[in-house]
Amino acid sequence: MAADPLFQPFAFKGLTLKNRIVMAPMTRSFSPGGVVNEDVAGYYRRRAEGQVGLIISEGTGVNRPASVNDKNVPRFYGESELAGWKRVIDAVHAGGGTMAPQLWHVGAVRGRDTEWSPPGPYDTPSGLSRPGKEFGKPMTDAEVADAIAAFAAAAAHAKDLGFEAVELHGAHGYLIDQFFWDGTNVREDAYGSKDLPGRARFAADILKAVRKAVGPDYPVIIRISQWKQQDYDVKLATTPKEMEAWLTALTDAGADMLHCSQRRFWEPEFEGSDLNFAGWAKKLTGVPTITVGSVGLTGEFIAAWGGEQSKPASLDELVRRLDRGDFDLVAVGRAILQDPEWVVKVKEGREAELMNYDAKALATLS
Repeated sequence: MAADPLFQPFAFKGLTLKNRIVMAPMTRSFSPGGVVNEDVAGYYRRRAEGQVGLIISEGTGVNRPASVNDKNVPRFYGESELAGWKRVIDAVHAGGGTMAPQLWHVGAVRGRDTEWSPPGPYDTPSGLSRPGKEFGKPMTDAEVADAIAAFAAAAAHAKDLGFEAVELHGAHGYLIDQFFWDGTNVREDAYGSKDLPGRARFAADILKAVRKAVGPDYPVIIRISQWKQQDYDVKLATTPKEMEAWLTALTDAGADMLHCSQRRFWEPEFEGSDLNFAGWAKKLTGVPTITVGSVGLTGEFIAAWGGEQSKPASLDELVRRLDRGDFDLVAVGRAILQDPEWVVKVKEGREAELMNYDAKALATLS
């Protein structure tokens, strides 16, 4: 199947993209002390020059003591940190690209470096990293309010620096997602509830604060997932009705676009329909959606992070769903991490030149 639908322009709320391909956010840990440098700027510029429609940055920490769990993950606050991000967006613009930073708070997720710890306590909804596993302490009302303000301040910085949009990381078992999940949110105050829309209040309050900070016309994306890194089989919403209630709470609060993360984009979300997560999200809310999950490669990305090699795979099913209108944009991770020219090669039909993904690519900023 021709890849033409991938290369149709997309315009929404001031965001104008040359094609439907998004560079998925991928943690790289190449920012010494949390400050992005010229190597990072060059890494993103090469993707802009490679014709990626929208680049979403790796997760970058908001202004809370333990928002990141790695000393070399970038931050999105502080004079030197923001100066570094200004160099990044200027480089992307010089390469003809469009970019959104992904604003991140890891919550109750410990880092892999046993020699390093964050300069303050971990933030958690209920002092749990997973069901029954104690970790940290429940956030106080003041800490919740400060975290909300930190996301809003970072979004305002993104707009001021010249980024075309902003994305909130609300997926994969990190802080916002820990509030969504009844396995890690057992609060009995306004940020806890037995129902999913009630547990979505933290995300909704962040979205409202972000919207106030950036104004009505600036695109705000939120990345969400059913699965958690703590448990791949978790489903927050087990029916379309539950999903509609959850996602409507987010769009009503100010989310313009939903970035729907699943491990394999072709897997149906509910029985009786072949719609995937992004397909259902668009059907239920009417807002634009981004699909993601093992696009263009064999093997899914979790195994790949563990060292499994993947080979190029057909895009026919992806294009069929996009052409049908299931979703609006397609996020590609490993294929673009491996090869900054992936978009151009797909557009020009140079399938023989598409590269295998090798986890060794994680060791460099190619």
